[in-house]
Amino acid sequence: MSDKRPCSLITGASAGIGAAFARALAARGHDLVLVARREDRLHALAEALRERHGTRSLVLAADLADPSSPQRLFEALEAEGYAVDWLVNNAGYGLPGTLVANPWQAHADFIQVMMTAPTELAWRLLPGMRERGHGRVINVASLAGFVPGTAGHTLYAASKAYLIKLSQSLALENRDAGVHVCALCPGFTWSEFHDVTGTRQKMNAMPRFMWLSAEEVAHQGVDAVERGAVVYVPGRVNRIIKTITELLPDRLSLWLSHRESARYRNRHD
Repeated sequence: MSDKRPCSLITGASAGIGAAFARALAARGHDLVLVARREDRLHALAEALRERHGTRSLVLAADLADPSSPQRLFEALEAEGYAVDWLVNNAGYGLPGTLVANPWQAHADFIQVMMTAPTELAWRLLPGMRERGHGRVINVASLAGFVPGTAGHTLYAASKAYLIKLSQSLALENRDAGVHVCALCPGFTWSEFHDVTGTRQKMNAMPRFMWLSAEEVAHQGVDAVERGAVVYVPGRVNRIIKTITELLPDRLSLWLSHRESARYRNRHD
């Protein structure tokens, strides 16, 4: 690795917001560590970025539902001599259904991917950033982390609220060491997410003004962490929703969330 080029590790880099982060950071002169389960997609992305930006990419296929993955990723970085300057904890998915409608292992895997793995990767990579006096961590949370929880996708909003609070604490703990930490909280974003959760048909009925592209989310996230924002909600509509939610009485906010969530949640009791 060249000392002159920053290095960014991006989880969930094979599609959607993760791939958009890879393109945005490659355009800024970063070398990349691309992490996801779909190795073929990672290699295709790495080759495209090499041809366009001269980016060097280390492809690491990993399933973050495996509790050993963060340690193995860290060991691979050390073996290859990669010092990570930017960590983008982006990997994530939705688990349709109520809590009791899914087997416990499905929930355990979800918690591992959405909460434990991002925390462990930060724990493993922050010391190096602090030692070098510079670093950036983006935890891709969600507007769902601010609005009341819904019936169905039981752990999704909870996991995103966790990432927001984690980011706030990490930002305070590391700001004097030159490390910025930001919780990026997008709302509806064009990606494969809703195809995987089986809600694409419902999503297509949502007004287009409520949506942002993955590229917009990634670019705004990069700018936000660079200027030191600790929590950032991209999109004016999303910021309005966050503000309204905070101003409404809890009981009314919860009722509205329950009513509106039926439009885009598959509850599967």
